[in-house]
Amino acid sequence: MLRAKGNHFEAFEVGKRFEHHWGRTLRHSEAALFSTLTLHFNPLYFNREYAAALGHADTPVNPLMVFTLVLGLSVEDLSEAGGAFLGVDDLDYGAAVYPDDTLTARSTVVALRDSSSSPMMGIATWHTEGFNQKGERVISFVRTNMVPRLKPREVAVQ
Repeated sequence: MLRAKGNHFEAFEVGKRFEHHWGRTLRHSEAALFSTLTLHFNPLYFNREYAAALGHADTPVNPLMVFTLVLGLSVEDLSEAGGAFLGVDDLDYGAAVYPDDTLTARSTVVALRDSSSSPMMGIATWHTEGFNQKGERVISFVRTNMVPRLKPREVAVQ
């Protein structure tokens, strides 16, 4: 049975926290493919000896992949109902991510406001953090999206 996914603007309140679903284990092959498809040919992401010479235990996962994966883990709870992506701020990487790490994510609502362009939308801002299987923070960022409302807000007629 299909069910509607995502939350509407009215479901959010500042301080509300979301522990996003089951997480995701990264494989070496998909990490290499991601860097190849995005033309990110830094040997750090492809060459174990090169990575070891820089102090890594294995080839680290491209940080852009870490960002897209953690953002993706949050979509079902936060923005899957639709609405324009308005941007990311305060992007910060923590512990390196390696093949076979499992990432999980959580988000907290940090701001809500009306959209000046549409009475059917609100604007939500969340602080999202991603963690590896050891509980180490691997990334954090603040993102903002337009989020549909259940009912249009009242607009003053002038």
